[in-house]
Amino acid sequence: MSDSDLRTHAEEIHEQFSDQLDLDVEDVQERLDTLVNEYKVPMSEARRSVVNTYLDEAGMDRDQLGGGSGGNEQVQVSDVDSPEEWVDMRVTVVDLWDPRADAVAQVGLLGDETGTIKFTKWSKSDLQDLEEGKSYSLRNVVTDEYQGRFSVKLNRTTTIEELDEEIEVGDDSVEVEGALVDIQSGSGLIKRCPEEDCTRVLQNGRCSEHGEVEGEFDLRIKGVLDDGEEVTEVIFDEEATEELTGITLAEAKEMAMDALDTTVVADEMREDILGRYYRVTGPTFGRYVLADDQERLTGPVDADEVLIKARSI
Repeated sequence: MSDSDLRTHAEEIHEQFSDQLDLDVEDVQERLDTLVNEYKVPMSEARRSVVNTYLDEAGMDRDQLGGGSGGNEQVQVSDVDSPEEWVDMRVTVVDLWDPRADAVAQVGLLGDETGTIKFTKWSKSDLQDLEEGKSYSLRNVVTDEYQGRFSVKLNRTTTIEELDEEIEVGDDSVEVEGALVDIQSGSGLIKRCPEEDCTRVLQNGRCSEHGEVEGEFDLRIKGVLDDGEEVTEVIFDEEATEELTGITLAEAKEMAMDALDTTVVADEMREDILGRYYRVTGPTFGRYVLADDQERLTGPVDADEVLIKARSI
């Protein structure tokens, strides 16, 4: 990454802490340079790490961190393309889900004419509840990113104003069809980190950021669809996985308990769905399509062909 790009990021971070810490922009840039150019850390993770360091030094919570004195930019959903930015939005609440942690008051999907984006509202933010189907002006929300998927966080400094007008929500979904030629590792019954603002999948009981944690069970399938010309990686969340396989989270946990092995769940799923044709619709995040709707089409493809394709990916 060029020095000018690093300087821009460093100046933005410096501005966020200018009232709390006596920082030099050069020191901030040096920290970023070490992470990005020496340790090859993605800029989004480097910014998160540096910001967390300064938050600790200042004795601050993340939701006390402002967006700087210059005011926020009014953005649309499709404009959100980097983390740790403070923005204003005019959106409609498309969907609300049940929070997976006590620290989260609300979680769901916001949308405008350019598409949809996930939002999280923290319990400690003490903000009013958003209602599904209503439109709001949200000021001072912070963007976030995980594995190519962007989201926004509502915090203690966020202001919420209900709008009289209705914000139309555009459809940013794509439709892909093909044979399911591979089910990748990390599919089936998995455990996610239970820490606030973290959904990382545990590896051998460890979160890459928070270390050894108890973990919360979840269902997921990371699959590959092949339409004969190109392959598309698709992620099925718990609800989509249950619909695709007919196996619920409770049944998956029982299967794993009986076998004393969580891998039996993915094996069972693989036997039922691998090699069959599907039509999947959903938004794209990074290289993935996130399955909102899926439909099984015709029967299975040739088993030998499936194995050849899967091994070549």
